Amino acid sequence: MGVLNRLFGRKDRDALTPLYNAVVLEARRPDWYLAGQVPDTLDGRFDMVAAVLSLVLLRLEEEGDSGRAPSAYLTEIFVEDMDGQLRERGIGDIVVGKHIGRMMGALGGRLGALREAFAGGDLEGAIDRNIYRGAVPGEVARASVRDGLIGLRKRLAAMPASDLVGGRWPA
Repeated sequence: MGVLNRLFGRKDRDALTPLYNAVVLEARRPDWYLAGQVPDTLDGRFDMVAAVLSLVLLRLEEEGDSGRAPSAYLTEIFVEDMDGQLRERGIGDIVVGKHIGRMMGALGGRLGALREAFAGGDLEGAIDRNIYRGAVPGEVARASVRDGLIGLRKRLAAMPASDLVGGRWPA
């Protein structure tokens, strides 16, 4: 049981499960992998979940204090999901923690890269490093991912945070 669960109770955290499920569904949308040519591999799927989750966390960050608890709960759900995924693949207790630590570092890196990119930095560079891992399939594919992330960010910004936290996903 996570620290947040012990402090705040599982009910509050569980209320964010529909939002996390929507994040995963968005990250698994075929267009990312077809038009965007994101590798449909374990790493590629992780990269898309991390990118979409990062956009949601950035949206919640805009809410200030009221976005902190939902962000923390959502991150905890992500950790639990990744832990379960690793265990399903046969990773044992001894090394799961190291893998989770690397995944959390990767999520934090993507969060920082996207925060910086949307603040006027280099979005294409962030995509190249964090989604394609340096192996960009071409400008058309990169543009598809770039435009998809920009569009998702705009849709997230246009909806009330309370709707997002309530599990509604922008159309």
